[in-house]
Amino acid sequence: MSSTQKRNLPLTVLYETKLAINQAVLWLWIKLGWVKSLLIVPFEGFGNEKEILLVGRVIRDNRVGASTPEDTVWQNIGKMRRRFMTVVIPGVEVMAEFQGEKYFVKTDEEGYFEFKIHPNKRIPFSARWQQIKLTLVERVIRNQGEVTAFADVFLPMGNIDYGIISDIDDTIIPTGAMRMTEMLKTTFAKNAHTRTPFPGVSAFYKALQKGTDGIESNPFFYVSSSPWNLFDFLQELLQIHHIPKGPLMLRDIGLSRTQLIAGSHSEHKLEQIRHILATYSQLPFMLIGDSGQEDPSIYLQIVQEFPGRILMIFIRDVHVSKHATVDKVRQELKELGVKMLLVKNTIEASHYALAEGWVLEEDLADIAQEKLKNESENEQV
Repeated sequence: MSSTQKRNLPLTVLYETKLAINQAVLWLWIKLGWVKSLLIVPFEGFGNEKEILLVGRVIRDNRVGASTPEDTVWQNIGKMRRRFMTVVIPGVEVMAEFQGEKYFVKTDEEGYFEFKIHPNKRIPFSARWQQIKLTLVERVIRNQGEVTAFADVFLPMGNIDYGIISDIDDTIIPTGAMRMTEMLKTTFAKNAHTRTPFPGVSAFYKALQKGTDGIESNPFFYVSSSPWNLFDFLQELLQIHHIPKGPLMLRDIGLSRTQLIAGSHSEHKLEQIRHILATYSQLPFMLIGDSGQEDPSIYLQIVQEFPGRILMIFIRDVHVSKHATVDKVRQELKELGVKMLLVKNTIEASHYALAEGWVLEEDLADIAQEKLKNESENEQV
């Protein structure tokens, strides 16, 4: 046995132990009649002509359902509680079907599955978003019926000028991530309708998606340290507020095969951004984040690891106490030939994007108009 295998042995034992415990817990829940239906939750995948990565989860149907503007605080709390009180389905086989081929994987100890699909090069992609059918192969509960889902996966097509990688918390939507009490109140008491993005974000992101050819082809990727339990909520929020669709890369908090916990905020973001840049190796990217946590330092490391790949970094100014840290990072980035702009609002960011020839001048009026509209709506709440 190698030294690496010896170091990983305790984690392997812990993983196998947790798998056995979760399987036993599931058996008990089934025996008690508390698992009546199952759900495949596919997370949006992405890839290229060589490989598509698709991740998802098999869980008990938590029956959260779509939110409405009329939902009460207690209804929102109840739905958020069900998102986190997840009953996972470990060790079961899931089948994916794409381009006439079938792929099989088993869920891990937390009910997650991961497919690496190799497209048929002889079959051209007809659209940027493709669907992959997923089916639960095994029978887990009585009267289960067929358990299926369709996953959306992004594949590059057409003229793409650049890609955009954006944070979510305190970049797109205010969360108060620096203040735990405020963050918990915001997360649990509101829903996708009543949690509103920063003014003008939707129009600014749409302008970046269009670029200068007016075609919505520049891809967005959202990398956040929010847990996967919030996937449906964040997906719904982006859709309701007309923010460009893109794969969401969230964080698994818990035991994994290689480490005791799933990694820190910065480790998670670095890993996901590296994977995006490696998948689209010929594409330059913009990075968008905020000054509240570690985004500037994370983005600096990405620029160091991927020279020549980052066009621009936009950082939303949400915390005055972080200015000194941001300034230090900004100087280091300047020496590397990458500009990082600390902005208070989307108008500042959009004017710079126009000056650099990344967006159309006609889109600036839409951004300004939407910003004023959003600010007026927020005052009325």
